Amino acid sequence: MEETVAADAAEAALPPAPGADRHTSLDFADTAVTLPAGQGYDLLSTPGSAMRWLRAHGLTTPDVRLYEVCAQRMRTMRGHVRALFAARVNGTTPPEESLRAVNEALTAVPTAPLLAWDGAQGLRRVQAHPTDQAVNHALATLAADAADLLTGPDAGLLAACGSAPCDRFLLRTHGRRHWCSTRCGDRARAARAYARRISSAT
Repeated sequence: MEETVAADAAEAALPPAPGADRHTSLDFADTAVTLPAGQGYDLLSTPGSAMRWLRAHGLTTPDVRLYEVCAQRMRTMRGHVRALFAARVNGTTPPEESLRAVNEALTAVPTAPLLAWDGAQGLRRVQAHPTDQAVNHALATLAADAADLLTGPDAGLLAACGSAPCDRFLLRTHGRRHWCSTRCGDRARAARAYARRISSAT
């Protein structure tokens, strides 16, 4: 049943928001979304769906198996990343616990590729991804990307979708665009047109 729900969520998912191709952490933050009429989805709702998301973004290997505790850790980190993004968009002080969570993820694993010996290839640099630490590595990568986004040249482009009730984030890559998808843009324009009709009728 859980996998069916997860599959339905994946089918209902909006296309990646503008900027998600440049920042994996943006796509990570947008793995849960609120849709009109009380609908929504969560692409990290089960270990299976979380695993599919990690694989799609090159953040794990096929031999890794996730458990619910791992999926929960991902959902918790997503909440912290979203809190930091919201603080940046709103110009408010970021929550201390979210800063601490991202910093802990950043320092939990080695960030530099390690030196290893391979009988066929000789000495080479490899990124360690032991199976039991796969989620640590994924969260460290996502935390680093979020930190880069929040402190880099794209920080000023970070925005929240302006089409309620959608709560996804995006980068304003085209002018003053403030919606995350064509669907949300159409809904925002329809809402403005409706408001104008009501205003002119009164």
